[in-house]
Amino acid sequence: MARLDSFLRLVVEQKASDLHFMAGNKPLIRHDGELVPIPFRQLTDTEARRFLMEILTEEQRDILEREQEVDFAYDLRGVGRFRANVFHQSRGIGSVFRVIPEEVPELDDLDLPSAVNQILDLPNGLVLFCGPTGCGKSTTQAALINELNKTRPLHIITIEDPIEFLHPHRTALMTQRQIGEHVASFGTALKSALRESPDVVLVGEMRDLETMKLALSAAETGVLVFGTLHTGSAAKAVDRIVDAFPEGQGDQVRAVLSVIVRAVVSQRLVRNATEDGRTAAIELLFVTTGVANMIRENKAYQIDAMLQSVDPASGMQSLDTHLLRLVRTGQVDAAEALKHAVYPAKFREILDAEDIVRGPSSA
Repeated sequence: MARLDSFLRLVVEQKASDLHFMAGNKPLIRHDGELVPIPFRQLTDTEARRFLMEILTEEQRDILEREQEVDFAYDLRGVGRFRANVFHQSRGIGSVFRVIPEEVPELDDLDLPSAVNQILDLPNGLVLFCGPTGCGKSTTQAALINELNKTRPLHIITIEDPIEFLHPHRTALMTQRQIGEHVASFGTALKSALRESPDVVLVGEMRDLETMKLALSAAETGVLVFGTLHTGSAAKAVDRIVDAFPEGQGDQVRAVLSVIVRAVVSQRLVRNATEDGRTAAIELLFVTTGVANMIRENKAYQIDAMLQSVDPASGMQSLDTHLLRLVRTGQVDAAEALKHAVYPAKFREILDAEDIVRGPSSA
């Protein structure tokens, strides 16, 4: 057994999400969003390198030396799977290992807004999943893919770096490809996917212009595309895609997006009031005629304000609306919700009007 395995075992036993293992620091685990040190000495570069090189394959070591970082999935038998990133940093080598749950998540177990289920009935187009790293985007996507896999006779292709949740064949035909192991890049995988008669394609990360172009092209040809962006809101997701294209193409790209984007799910993980876990707070946007006009006319900045007053019957909601609901039901403390609010001043006014205690940290 590799020496690093004992640290990874501890992460799973503590029900934590990540291991941070890098030169110049003690090893740390992330538990419910907070970094907690492991009782161990500060790692030197030599020591950290010795631990990490023990689990890397020769090919992974070559990639690390050539590109200064490497992504991969690490399978520890009897313990679990981990999404790993090993990299060089100012104090030497570093790494982060994220736990990948063994069981594919069930949509009903995630306590998401019921309107999220409407995504399952979309025949085509682009659905964007947004939020910072570690906010649960992959889990939400995996639950939706799992539901489609169980109930629809579709060809579903996932393109990931690395593969996180392993989906068995059920009603659907599942094809899962990992960047660096099964295919060279997201762009290459997407080009191939369009020749493989897909119904649904999940793109683990829309990180470059080529991938964005191909994802948009796939959505235009009648495929349902799930794409991931590291942005904070629906409005910023639209701008992120437009800004990736060369100057002068903005109007054309906005016109395409106004037609093919079907929904945007933006989320955060907020600490539960009981401090025994975290809950997903969701901003949910469906592209109506009005929203499409905002996108096409370069007024995506109006989406945030529109979501604050949207009719709940539409299924759409702002992040602040969901945070307020979580506070009212006692799932999340007011002070915690306020940290994540898009409009904190207005959020604070509502809390005060309803006489909801915010706690000393938000006073």
